[in-house]
Amino acid sequence: MLTNSDKIELTELRRKLHQYPEISGEEAETAKTIVRALTPLTPTDIYVNLGGHGVAAVFDSEVEGPTLMFRAELDALPIQEKSNNPWASTVAGKAHLCGHDGHMMFLLALARMLSRAPIARGKVVLMFQPAEEDGSGARAVVADANYQEIKPDYAFAIHIEPGKPWGFVATRPGLINCASQGMCIKLVGKTAHAADPEDGISPALAIASLIPALNNLGTGGALDDNFRLVTVTHVNIGEATFGIAPGDGTLYITLRTAKDQSMHSIVNDAKNLATSIAKEHKLGIEFSVFDEFSASINDEEATNIAINAMDALNIKNGPDGLPMRASEDFGVFGWDAKAAMLCMGPGEHYASLHNPDYDFPDDLLPLGASIFERITRDLLGTKNDDSDQ
Repeated sequence: MLTNSDKIELTELRRKLHQYPEISGEEAETAKTIVRALTPLTPTDIYVNLGGHGVAAVFDSEVEGPTLMFRAELDALPIQEKSNNPWASTVAGKAHLCGHDGHMMFLLALARMLSRAPIARGKVVLMFQPAEEDGSGARAVVADANYQEIKPDYAFAIHIEPGKPWGFVATRPGLINCASQGMCIKLVGKTAHAADPEDGISPALAIASLIPALNNLGTGGALDDNFRLVTVTHVNIGEATFGIAPGDGTLYITLRTAKDQSMHSIVNDAKNLATSIAKEHKLGIEFSVFDEFSASINDEEATNIAINAMDALNIKNGPDGLPMRASEDFGVFGWDAKAAMLCMGPGEHYASLHNPDYDFPDDLLPLGASIFERITRDLLGTKNDDSDQ
């Protein structure tokens, strides 16, 4: 159980991290802060530089049993915060506007409780993952050789989800978050004087054809196995001038599917379509991929473990609002572990994620920590607890 001192100290640390955000791939100082907070709690091991700046603290009972992993994210967003809070971001154009600063506190709270009351069997891994926001972090962590030493049997995460009642947790077996991928399509032609556009090769008509054609590849609809959605997010043609007919153009799109296998299909469809239209207009074409997220699929057993823990704590839960179109890097950990994502509500009218006025609700810290601890005790027990003999 967390003490009042724990709550005060962790809230202060959360707000300190909030003041000094670091975006994906740049989380070096955040990671050092986490290591400093973990070290006095004497975990069995602390791994650093996992998949970049990732940190993993291991609490090992040295008794045979399952390995549980609880994940939080280290990174902030490249967005300017608009807040009058004393702990508002001090870094221009960067801010913790997705709750990752608070998610880290869930894990540090659990670390304090495990330090005071060690587990009876198995291991607990507290995973502070880098680069969640661009979809690269979980893949990098899993590919890291050191990850094989702490590879979990079960993986759990909590993400704050505005719009849901305070303390309500949405979860269910099956799809939680869609797979997504950002694609940049660059069309290469030739500039010309605006008075003689026929002397060049303009991408204008090709892009005008591409936008509706790409949208037709995926129009959304029901979030079943056939779900596909293409969203055009950015278009640029030539230079902002009146004297030059454009010679190149760039189109950004985001592709979403309910299954990883379907992502491969829609990516190929988009590339084939764009290549065909570029060829028709005598344009060169280049593709770049960004922000690649796997679908996040909740394992039935892991989900039921989390639901049983929440029921025991009298925490209201259900499948409300799931699955979601939005993506989450956590799905990668479910490739080899039984994983479950939990979406915790801060209130129906709370500021939305990625909004410039969002801030993690500190009053949810004890609730999230209690769920993680109950899952841990249910599966791994407590050392010297008679019920575990």
